[in-house]
Amino acid sequence: MVLEREMNEDDEEAMLKNQAEEEEEEEEDSSSTSSTSKGTPPSPWCRKMMVDDVARRLNHGDLRAKIEAARDIRRLVRKSSNPNSKSAVRCHFAAAGVIEPLVSMLHSPFPLAARETALLALLNLAARNQRNKIRIVTAGSIPPLMELLKHQNSHLRELAAATILSLSSAESNKSTLASSCAPNLLSQILCSGSVQARVDAVTSLYNLSSSEHEPKLVLDAKAVVPPLISLLKECKKYSKFAEKTTFLLEILSGSEQGRGAITNVDGGILALVETVEDGSSISMFHAVGALLSLCQSSRDKYRELILREGAIPGLLRLTAEGTSSARDKARTLLDLLRDSPKEKVLTSSELERIVYDFAAQIDGTDKAVETAKRLLQDMVQKSVELNTSRTKSRASPRTAAIV
Repeated sequence: MVLEREMNEDDEEAMLKNQAEEEEEEEEDSSSTSSTSKGTPPSPWCRKMMVDDVARRLNHGDLRAKIEAARDIRRLVRKSSNPNSKSAVRCHFAAAGVIEPLVSMLHSPFPLAARETALLALLNLAARNQRNKIRIVTAGSIPPLMELLKHQNSHLRELAAATILSLSSAESNKSTLASSCAPNLLSQILCSGSVQARVDAVTSLYNLSSSEHEPKLVLDAKAVVPPLISLLKECKKYSKFAEKTTFLLEILSGSEQGRGAITNVDGGILALVETVEDGSSISMFHAVGALLSLCQSSRDKYRELILREGAIPGLLRLTAEGTSSARDKARTLLDLLRDSPKEKVLTSSELERIVYDFAAQIDGTDKAVETAKRLLQDMVQKSVELNTSRTKSRASPRTAAIV
């Protein structure tokens, strides 16, 4: 099962806590004499003195002092007793001017140990703090982060991907990241990274795709769709991660390349159908949107493929239980799937039987007839409305010509 990391405030803290626990033993064995490595949380005045000392060492110390100062940032944030004090420490560090020297440590002249320590410190400063996320990008972190995303060291690549994920959650950063090479590099991680790195890449791409500002994100569908489908198969269809994955797949289904990629992946359409059946209201909405995009582009090409995966029961359920917009998409797709006079894929009696079986599952056999009748009437009404609309659209040019 995919490890799902949702980069909200609590999960950012959880991620940092896990990283801290992995290093507890190393820190206990360390010979460092730092005042922040042991003991109880410091008083506010003592904490201010520590913050100023860390900033001084980062800005003016030698390499060893800089690395130890970056580690002290993580220790001091971690030892804060509650979320409010953690937030205050993060703000104090930013005000003391630690972000710029940490960003400079990300560049290649610094050894790997320094770059890793700086990344972890920046992750701690960015957590639950939108202003610090913006400051980190403004300080010029994007170019060195792009280099780290390409680094041969897999651990550094994953830390860089996690940092991009955190930074991409700030609206002001999205256009800067989208216009960089981040989307292409995240797509590469999506294809070849660890499971967690791939999950982080998906969430970052989702953040960048949902930006209200230009430039709009452009992805290589052939490269991105197969790993997206693979992750969708593995995750819970009602999860937040499934919502983000289907969001991206719906966008990609808007191009011929994307539609071809979805159908060429083994089980691609089935994964969307299963999401329509078992997903949350949001993931169902995006999944049915992707299927509708396929069928609207070419009914003859995609209708049979969708029907073959058993889409009808899930779509019928969606017409009864989905959101208003999801119900509309499901009804439109049902009309496209059953409007096949030449192939006769779905006869009237077959449709009635499917609707009856579905109604029996919802309301029991006692009320199945009544429920099925209501569902069929609803579908017929929708079909009449669509036909009327088509007739009016055809008649409008003729009317204009007569006038």
